[in-house]
Amino acid sequence: MPVEIRQAQPRDATGIARIANSMIRETLFTFTTRERRPEEIALRLREDPRPFLVAELDGRLLGFATYGDFRTGPGYRHTQEHSIQLLPDAQGHGLGRALMAKLEDAARAREVHVLVAGISSANPKAVGFHSAIGFTQTGLMSQVGRKWDQWLDLILMQKQL
Repeated sequence: MPVEIRQAQPRDATGIARIANSMIRETLFTFTTRERRPEEIALRLREDPRPFLVAELDGRLLGFATYGDFRTGPGYRHTQEHSIQLLPDAQGHGLGRALMAKLEDAARAREVHVLVAGISSANPKAVGFHSAIGFTQTGLMSQVGRKWDQWLDLILMQKQL
């Protein structure tokens, strides 16, 4: 059975939280330390019309991709910041590329002109992934994140759709 990429439903909130929270607990790839609650995710899925895609195989969520506001204000409405997260065993098989291709198509349909990626300097694989799918590095913000008593840089990348 092939991997299915589809719009997330509130019933997916627990699986999405499991993926996000493992990254929060176990890596420096995100600067946040506050775990996501399934109830918060389910609420977003019900109320936010923006795409939130999941990749599923045999009933198991392998990853997700979505986007949200880059900055507030109407002048930024065509620029969105995305997030993509995959389980470690789902990486390296083209699933990230497939998720991002569908997310970019959905973003274009909603008149998004630029997708932004904010990447932890502790995650060089993410920089390579984004470069491979057409993102370019546009900035480096030194020591703007702090987690586990470490200062972390934020790498900014973008892609015009």
